Order: sequence, then structure tokens, then C-alpha cells
Amino acid sequence: MSTEHTRRDFLRLSAAGLAASATAEVLPVWDAPAAANARAGEISVRVTADKRRFESGPAISWRKGSGKSSPEAIVLNPQKKFQEILGFGAAFTDASCYLFNQLSGDARDKLFHELFHPTELGLNVCRTCIGASDYSTEMYSYDDGESDPELKRFSIDHDRRYLLPALRQARKVNPDLFLFSTPWSPPGWMKANGSMLGGSMRKKNFASYAQYFLKYLQAYAAEGVSIEAVTSQNEVDTDQDGRMPACLWGQEYEIDFVKDHLGPVFKANGLSTKIWLLDHNFNLWGRVICELDDPDVRKYSNSVAWHGYAGTPDMMAKVHDAHPDVEMHWTEGGPDYTSPRYATDWAEWGRTFTDALRNWCQSLTGWNLALDEKGRPNIGPFPCGGLVTIHSQTKEVTRSGQYWAFAHFSRSIRRGARRFESQGQLADIQHVACQNSDGQNVLVITNAAAARPVVLQAGAMTADLIVERDSVTTLAWGG
Repeated sequence: MSTEHTRRDFLRLSAAGLAASATAEVLPVWDAPAAANARAGEISVRVTADKRRFESGPAISWRKGSGKSSPEAIVLNPQKKFQEILGFGAAFTDASCYLFNQLSGDARDKLFHELFHPTELGLNVCRTCIGASDYSTEMYSYDDGESDPELKRFSIDHDRRYLLPALRQARKVNPDLFLFSTPWSPPGWMKANGSMLGGSMRKKNFASYAQYFLKYLQAYAAEGVSIEAVTSQNEVDTDQDGRMPACLWGQEYEIDFVKDHLGPVFKANGLSTKIWLLDHNFNLWGRVICELDDPDVRKYSNSVAWHGYAGTPDMMAKVHDAHPDVEMHWTEGGPDYTSPRYATDWAEWGRTFTDALRNWCQSLTGWNLALDEKGRPNIGPFPCGGLVTIHSQTKEVTRSGQYWAFAHFSRSIRRGARRFESQGQLADIQHVACQNSDGQNVLVITNAAAARPVVLQAGAMTADLIVERDSVTTLAWGG
């Protein structure tokens, strides 16, 4: 199956089998987390459903249970912990930063406070693109033209106009912002077809390409933007039929590049920048295991980046079983602006995020932070929408269903939290539990079907809850 079809299927998952729904935009009004005001023994409640958007609900209370199991139960065990959470975010694509730059200074300040400030949405793990992606205003690399193995033309001038200013502003709003960067294509002269559109890398240019990464990281640092991690290539297993910046990287190519070039260059120059492998679909889990089996790769990389356009999330668990110390990150996925459920598909995204976390991911990073009402700027073939939409004419900002799903995770689960065990096979219900470093417990429940009762069980204590139809609910207690 082609990547085009799998991506399109993924983008349109939110509309499959669901009736169209039009709901007026509800502006976020962030008050203090309800858990901060909850009395001992109380569980704070936040709900997104129908006309509610991350809205505080009446607190529920723990009580001594009967000791009997219930088919409606989610059984919680905070003593059994799993991976540590790095955070949540989306991508500063060239397209998104171009649109941010179209806003007035006051409007941009307000939006960045809403998106990144720790007291609001608190996005703190975000992606940048090394050169053009399909969501750019134009095709570009940092060294365009004829062959230039010494990189004498290298320049990040393109990014100085609006991309670097956006990154600096976001980090000022949230100093804990973790940035990782990904190339969609090397410069065309490094590739077999001589173009950034599709094609494959030439091994003879690996040494120059490692220096290209180094120059990028050094140039960004000089601009006040440090990058904490890189992936060697976006979507290693497709060239997108030459319709957009892309590049095939065979398994042996990525192994050789990381262990013989990129890793050694980073080490020789004293960089602590992490290298994340793959940056492609779940169904490539076998490739990942083989790469991690190479001890020389493991000298430089201990992390994997995943997309969900093909395969299933449990395939990440296969990699964890083979290499339990390896870190996992979900690094791309966004809504379809043509979907009638673009603004209301929070339950679909809640399920996606829950599956990723329950299969060992430490971070969740969506695709474009912002696009316009027609998914632009866009030099590629896909109908992606932004986490938020900035209207091309009015500059009005509206929010996607993915935005509201993120709120239930990023607002409550903080960096350094640890996922803990939650069990219960309830039809159409997904759940994931984490404990923050201050001891506060957080449970996110996604219900893609009709309203139903749920029983929480934690040791000898129990609590009762009705989860609304087509909803995401965040519960918090303790700490």
C-alpha cells in the first residue's frame, strides 16, 4: 500500500463512521487546574464533549470499596510504573511560522501564550524542519545549486525571516521547550536524482551531509535556538513519488550514516544532540530492531521516532521488548482540514495519543502548529490541517479537535511524570494513567461511543463516574 493512501487514510480516520457535526468555536478560558483546589480524597474532573471544551466538572470522591470487581472498572496501580514523559507539542514548519508572522504582534503574543505557556496548553516538545518540508512556502535547502561538498554556500538565511523569530519567542514563553529537527531531503546535489523531490541519497556524500547537520545546529545555536535532538530523515521508506521533498534511506544507509558519520561528528564537536532513528511508520519495527542490534549504532542513538500512518501502535512494544532501554517518541500526525470533524474529532486523537503512551512513547508531537483554512502554505499533495487554523484573510484563530485532545494531556501530565498501570477492557473506552513528580495522579479517559458509567478502583478505594458521549475526560487527584 502506498504511503499516499496510508497517510490519507490516517488523516481521514476522524471522519470514518461518524456523522458530520458542526460546533461553534469555543474559545479557551484557562482557569487554575481544578486539582489545585480539590479537597483531600476528591478527584478533579475536566471534560471535552459536544459544547464543552476542557471544562471543569463537579469533583468526584474516593470511597471505601466493596472489594468486588466490576466489569465497568478501570483498575489503577500507581506502584507499577513505566516510561518517563518528556512532553507534548507540534511542528514549527516553515508554513506555520509564515502564518504566525502574518499576525499582529499582539495577536501573535496572545496565541503563543495560549499554546506554550506552562499555565495554559503548555506545549513543550516541538519539531522543526531542516530545510523545506511539504509544508513550506517554497522548496529550499541550506545549500542549493551545483555540487558543494565543502558546503561553502551553506546558509540559514531563509529561516531568519520568520522561523527563527518564532522559535525564540516560543522558548521565551516556555523556557523548557525541547526542540528536535528533521530533514525531508538533503540538498539535491547530494542525491542520485539531483533534486530534493523524491530520489535517494548517494553514500559518497555522507561525510558532507554529517557536516551539513553540524553547520545547521551550530548556526541555530548562534541564533539563540538550541536543538536537543535530530532524526536522520523524515519517513525513510518512501520518496513520495517525487511530489514533495523526500528521500529514500535504506536500513543499511541509516546504520552507516549514524555510526560512521553523524554520531562521530557530533562527538568530535562536543555536541550532546541526540539522534533519533527511523521517523517513520509502526510497521517498520523489524528494521528498527535490526538497527538497534548494531552496537556501533547504539553508541550514538538510543531513541526511535514513530509515525502512525501504517501498522499498529503495539508494534512499538515489540521494539521495547527487544531493547527495553530505548526511548520512543511519536513525532507526526495531524488533522485533515477537509474533514467535517476537523474541529470535533478529539476522541479520535485521544485514542491515538493513549495508544502511543501505552506503547512506550515518551512524547507526542503533532504535525503543523498552524495552517490556513485551506491547509496552506503547502507545496505537497496532502490535505493536512493545523493544530490551529489562522484564516488567510481575517487572521481569526480557530482550534482543531486535536488541539482539545492535546489539552487533556499537556495541561495535566508534566515533564518527568511516569506512566503507571491502568487495566480494564471496557468497550470503546481507552485510558492512560500517569503520576507527576509531585505525586499527583492523572487519568485520561477517551470514550468514542455513547455515555456510560465507569468505576475507578485503586486498592481498597473506588469512585464512580459517568463519561459523556464522544468525550475526553481528565481526572486528577493526590499530590
